[in-house]
Amino acid sequence: MEALPKIETADLDELYLDSQNPRLGRHNVEKGLSQEEVLGLMKDWALEELAVSFLESGFWPQEALIAVREQIQRKKQALVVVEGNRRLAALKMIVRTKSGDETSAKWRDVIRNYPESAFSRLRQIPYILRPSRESVRAYLGFRHVTGIKEWNPAEKAQFIAYLIENESLDYEQVRRRIGSKTSTVRQNYISYRLLLQMENQADVEVEKVEERFSVLYLSLRTKGAQQYLQIDIDADPETAKNPVPPARLEQLVSFARWLFGTEKQDPIVDDSRQVDAFGKILESGAAVEYLERSESPSFAVARRMAGVAESEVAEHVERAADEAEEALKAAHQHKASRRLQHAVKRLGSDTMQLLEVFPSIRKELLEGDE
Repeated sequence: MEALPKIETADLDELYLDSQNPRLGRHNVEKGLSQEEVLGLMKDWALEELAVSFLESGFWPQEALIAVREQIQRKKQALVVVEGNRRLAALKMIVRTKSGDETSAKWRDVIRNYPESAFSRLRQIPYILRPSRESVRAYLGFRHVTGIKEWNPAEKAQFIAYLIENESLDYEQVRRRIGSKTSTVRQNYISYRLLLQMENQADVEVEKVEERFSVLYLSLRTKGAQQYLQIDIDADPETAKNPVPPARLEQLVSFARWLFGTEKQDPIVDDSRQVDAFGKILESGAAVEYLERSESPSFAVARRMAGVAESEVAEHVERAADEAEEALKAAHQHKASRRLQHAVKRLGSDTMQLLEVFPSIRKELLEGDE
């Protein structure tokens, strides 16, 4: 059994921010940013509340950072924090502000009126040293993909892709590593690989796709998206590296434009709740033809052409019928209830109007009462 990790301490300037942190965004990770550049990006991560907490109460050992020794910025070895970068960034911003390197009014206000003792107790920071990034990936996966400190959807998918492509894990092994479902792991990986395919298409605004990655993920659940792009949602990792076949790349560009828009055109799907309806639209040949030929297609028009509205009306009536049947089981016990009487009146009025729309059903029901 592996011994429990030991908590050590280090000077703040001995601890380095992780330039490979998925929260920086994959394009920034690929740049190999300097410490100043990483901290510059992280300043917008709502660090102030953490900073106030540290100045008020110190840095508790149970919040120890997790670090590995890696070569960084021409140094032989350095302590790179792989878990706890927001905490480390907040600490560094406190020191920068106190030394005068950070001059913003916001940060000057954060550290104002604290005694020297509040700063001196932040000089030695607790951390846990791990032998490698690989040794802590299972923890990071659980904490940030399925746990309480979740990354955003694109960051989760990127992490899953790393485990599959760099550690040669299959979907089931990733599932066990991060505590998820195999189907969720697979769909995240295929969605991420689809994002990379979009990136290679000149007419796709990939930044817009990344911002709404959850919409891309949800769209792949629909039969319409799978059919339109000819994606095998059950593909193994090797097949899923290029989920859209070459013959459908033109359709991929159209799909991205409709779902995410461009600089000159808004997306026709502007709410994630419309994704299922969009999938139904893609199942309709007439609706797809309309989308493809129109310079400024309308979601509402495509929806009507696909008959989505018809199915939704049926669902509304079915739910009302189910609820009415449930209410009938106990309605006789509350006949004196004014609230119930009002609801029955509304239901009766609506039902009579529906029967006017369907006269044959009205006739059938009336004949059944005779």
